[in-house]
Amino acid sequence: MKWHLGSFLCLGYLGVAWASSTSNVVDSSYADPCAAIANETWVSPQEARKCFGSFPVDPDIKTNIIEVLNKSLAFHASVNYQRQAPPPFEDIHEDVHGDLARISSQDYSSDFDLHLETVHALKRLVDGHCFYMNLCYDSLYTTYLPIPLALLTDELGVQHVHVAPEAFKISSTEFGEELKFWQDALPEDLRGKLELLSGAEVLSIDGETPFATVNASAVQTGRMQAFATRQNMFFSSYGRTEAGWVYYFGDFAAQSLPLKDSVALTLRIQSGSDIAFANVTLPYRSRLSSSVEPWTNASTFWANNCLATNSTNGVNLYAKPNVVVDSGERPQQPFIDPALVRARLRKHHKNELFDASMAQNIELPAEMTPSSPLNGSSGVAQFYMLNASVTDAPTGVLMLGSFSASSFNELQSSLLDGLKNLKTEGAEQLIVDVTNNGGGYICIAHWLHRIIAGPRGTTVPQAGLQTQTRASPLAQLIVKHIAGGADPENLLLYNPLNWEYANNTPIPGEEDWLQPPVRKTVNGVEDMFSQRLGDECQPFEMDPPAEPLFDSNKVVIISNGRCASSCSLFSISMAKREGATTVVVGGKDDVPQQYCGVVGGQSIRFPNIDTEIKASELAFSAPLCRV
Repeated sequence: MKWHLGSFLCLGYLGVAWASSTSNVVDSSYADPCAAIANETWVSPQEARKCFGSFPVDPDIKTNIIEVLNKSLAFHASVNYQRQAPPPFEDIHEDVHGDLARISSQDYSSDFDLHLETVHALKRLVDGHCFYMNLCYDSLYTTYLPIPLALLTDELGVQHVHVAPEAFKISSTEFGEELKFWQDALPEDLRGKLELLSGAEVLSIDGETPFATVNASAVQTGRMQAFATRQNMFFSSYGRTEAGWVYYFGDFAAQSLPLKDSVALTLRIQSGSDIAFANVTLPYRSRLSSSVEPWTNASTFWANNCLATNSTNGVNLYAKPNVVVDSGERPQQPFIDPALVRARLRKHHKNELFDASMAQNIELPAEMTPSSPLNGSSGVAQFYMLNASVTDAPTGVLMLGSFSASSFNELQSSLLDGLKNLKTEGAEQLIVDVTNNGGGYICIAHWLHRIIAGPRGTTVPQAGLQTQTRASPLAQLIVKHIAGGADPENLLLYNPLNWEYANNTPIPGEEDWLQPPVRKTVNGVEDMFSQRLGDECQPFEMDPPAEPLFDSNKVVIISNGRCASSCSLFSISMAKREGATTVVVGGKDDVPQQYCGVVGGQSIRFPNIDTEIKASELAFSAPLCRV
């Protein structure tokens, strides 16, 4: 079975992928529910659940999963902090190791039920960097409604939940002929008139007030630390990817697991001056991911989508012959000339949120996108000038959908060129829109901070924040072996040459930099961390301007609170050190909003850690799953 776990390393995350070589299939005496839906693009959630629920629990696999989760979580920095998070996050209090012990001793009727219990335990950490997903189940289908919701404010300043005004336009474009299924499911007087629901006020959801449902979703969805941000995730929103502008349906109308069959709504529908009230029950529909391998029955479903692949675990970089590594699995540590490795490849490490809901890539209609961007715009970075009628001074806008891109250098250049061009256009103020920005390259966050604010004590030699890594016993063993010569070509993340002391001077290659560990007591639990670590990025690979591009006091950072990882590094540094203003759009007006969703730092996935273990000759010490 393939699954991924993410956790922090240097306040980032470690991703884990595990795979079983066993064949886990349904009893042949029963009808095969996976055969019944084999390769169907659209199915009901019930049909998808029947297939998922047909695989029994394998006791050995269950034991292995729990063991690996427990041992891998030792790399995650916030586990003990989330036992009782500090204000204003007092609603977070998860003992994940205790929950895993409970899950270990409990019986489950299916492997899918075991998965749900496990994934919910990890979600209760409410930390988007620490994720657990099983590729047999999570996002294999996305379960949709054609009516994403929005929180709108009327002319009196009162907020109401509505079906998004653009809902029918988005859904008819995205779902095509499948929309007829929902059209036919409407009550007789509305049948075939789904477009009338767009903009309707939602008076109740499944018999509850709308925000009772919003709050219930916020409790269980995980990912973002602030309750307010998790409320916002219920609603539709927009974003920017390298490919273009995208639309996110939100947690109400797009779900990564087929758990809900239908929803009952009471609506207030206005058409011109006419107002009508309607009770509507709409079914959810589950759409198969385009990346899924085809299957014909339960056995081939399991074999094609649940077993190990070449990218599931790490590799020994010093093995002969060399193993080719999927670039998608090791974007921070590719196979390249060792001379380039010595050029401090850590600058290209990512600190990025893993969020399946942000991978839907539903295109935003052209009429809802901004006008043509200015010079310097490229991919995730788009530049505009605000209309002079809406601002007191010429104001430039940077829409930055991510701190990640297919080319680090091109993103770095785009940000500099675009901001310079805004100055040429006369911009005296700057708005940076980081709505739904899940993070990316740490050094792009440092770079953007540096070029906006200019050279000063808060940007040189360190334009970000100092950090620490959790010094688990296994991490200490890795560093000990590397310091003893196990990584002569500096290919590994834990190599001392990749890090600097808190005073921003390099750590020597032979230093065991996790010794002695810094001992802390966190919520009554003894823990160990590294010494404080300094700069990761400077000198930059291109020269930054000698002067600030903008007065930081005239910079506004806007988001819906869903600004995570490297986005948080940038936003926090600009707000706390440079005096930039932060604004959260959306959200319930009586709930305090937070402008960042998840803390930032170095982040990697499990194949990277597995590679550290294997390449540093610690294979027999590794908390690995069987493959």
